[in-house]
Amino acid sequence: MGGSGSKSRGFWPFSGSGSTDDPTKDGVEPTLARGRSYPTATPFVFTRRSSLYFDEDGDLAHEFYEETIVTKNGRKKAKLKRIHKNLTPQGIIKLDHPCIHVDFPVVLCEA
Repeated sequence: MGGSGSKSRGFWPFSGSGSTDDPTKDGVEPTLARGRSYPTATPFVFTRRSSLYFDEDGDLAHEFYEETIVTKNGRKKAKLKRIHKNLTPQGIIKLDHPCIHVDFPVVLCEA
């Protein structure tokens, strides 16, 4: 079950080659100093994709709304309509403090 996982392909730098050989079966723990697939891999994440968008005016926000006036039974009512078009994602941003990658397979602190 779950055969589409990245571990079987060895995609993540912290996963092994995807083979069934488990180094912990022999009683030998893998070292933290080097990654098994990529020797220069680090467990830290320094950048992430931003969830903010720029609109046509250059304003930056998570979501944008415009106020529309709806006339119903002779009464004017203001409604907010969400804008989906002409928004540009902010892109990749640098983190202030590095985070640990979610797929890092080592227990850092045991309670």
